[in-house]
Amino acid sequence: MKRVLFLFVAIVSILLLPACVYAASSDFSERVSGMTEITGVRVNSGSEKIRIVVDANAPVSYRTMTLSNPNRVVVDLKGAWLSGKVKKTISVDSRFVNAIRIGQFNKDTVRVVVENKVGANNYKVFSLKGGTVPGRLVMDFGNINADTSKSTIALPDVKNGSAGTTKPSVTESPETPADSDTKTQPKPSTAETGTGQQPSASQGGAEQANTTPAAENKPAEAAPSGGEDIDAPAQEAAGDTQASQPASNQPAAITDDTDADIAALTGLKGRKITIDAGHGGNDSGAIGPTGVMEKSVTLRIANELRRLLVAEGAMVYMTRTTDTEVSPKGANASDIEELQARCDVANNNKSDIFISIHMDSFSSGAAKGTTGYYYSLGSKRSRDLADKVRQGVIDQIGTSSRGTQSCNFYVVKHTDMPATLVEVAFISNPQEEKLLDSEDGIKKAAQGIADGIADYFG
Repeated sequence: MKRVLFLFVAIVSILLLPACVYAASSDFSERVSGMTEITGVRVNSGSEKIRIVVDANAPVSYRTMTLSNPNRVVVDLKGAWLSGKVKKTISVDSRFVNAIRIGQFNKDTVRVVVENKVGANNYKVFSLKGGTVPGRLVMDFGNINADTSKSTIALPDVKNGSAGTTKPSVTESPETPADSDTKTQPKPSTAETGTGQQPSASQGGAEQANTTPAAENKPAEAAPSGGEDIDAPAQEAAGDTQASQPASNQPAAITDDTDADIAALTGLKGRKITIDAGHGGNDSGAIGPTGVMEKSVTLRIANELRRLLVAEGAMVYMTRTTDTEVSPKGANASDIEELQARCDVANNNKSDIFISIHMDSFSSGAAKGTTGYYYSLGSKRSRDLADKVRQGVIDQIGTSSRGTQSCNFYVVKHTDMPATLVEVAFISNPQEEKLLDSEDGIKKAAQGIADGIADYFG
């Protein structure tokens, strides 16, 4: 009899289990309905700074505050829930950041805590929207000022206990190599020759970008209870008053005064940008292991980049929009004449910036990564542009960083405005060739350059 009763209970339990699971699932779906899902955290660390990107399925509002002992930057993502797939603790090997933690702070707030060593003046928080990831929160820690080539951070004296109270000083020093991992970097191919038509400009009357801020920076509130203890408010209430100042007392980079950063790409409206798709026509550029040509990849990225920039209100000028040379002499032009024709497009239109897109190549298929170049005797703004475009590409396509380097390439030397030549990836590397021959890779590379441009104008 007992055995029969046991079997009956077991059968009923099995039958009721799907209903219980469905009820729990239904309750969860109802709870997060209308909220933004935080889907991932990406980290890219370089010698100049570390960038942390929080991915979301929609733009998300946030609030920022700082805590001390140890130094922490805290970002609360409002109206958000954390996907179970996201790792909650991320180990970081960086001289700027010790650790990254993320958790569901309460029912509608996801909190990100970055334990850092840079103090109050050497970090930046801003949001980006659009592209392959609908919502992104970006946090930069390190040398983030405009002239990163001539500045260093004096890190707080952690051993003497001053990390939580002393602001780091920014000291001027002679120019140093951009990134330590670029010492053995091969030079890119630079020949760009061929026949062609006059460069064409995109429609100047582009649609006006949405100027509604994508995030708000109101004073930080005392955090409510009911969620994970992710550096909970108990520490804020325990005498840490100076470190718990509202976001309005933070550096200008994260206040409402910097609408271009906070409102993503809205700072592009009216900007005149020349995009140069490297090579073309009779000049194929480098060729990958499976026959993919550099000239084709650069043109696809350039055309997609133009679409993104025009949508944000920029006036875009293209050196070429088809597989052709740029010089009026076509295939009969010398190398210098072809390269000068590309510079003329930017100079004659008085562009604000010039972006030349290339794919790198080397004899070894193992070479990989993304490099930003700027003219060695050019302006500090060119260096800044190159750095930001390189970082934007890396954030999107996940390549390794080969640093931001000075060069003597013709197109960045003979343009009258801030200019960069970006080597998106190595077409000689089988994996990177495959990535940049895909529609997804093209869109991500273009979005990365657009993000870098937006960051530059921000």
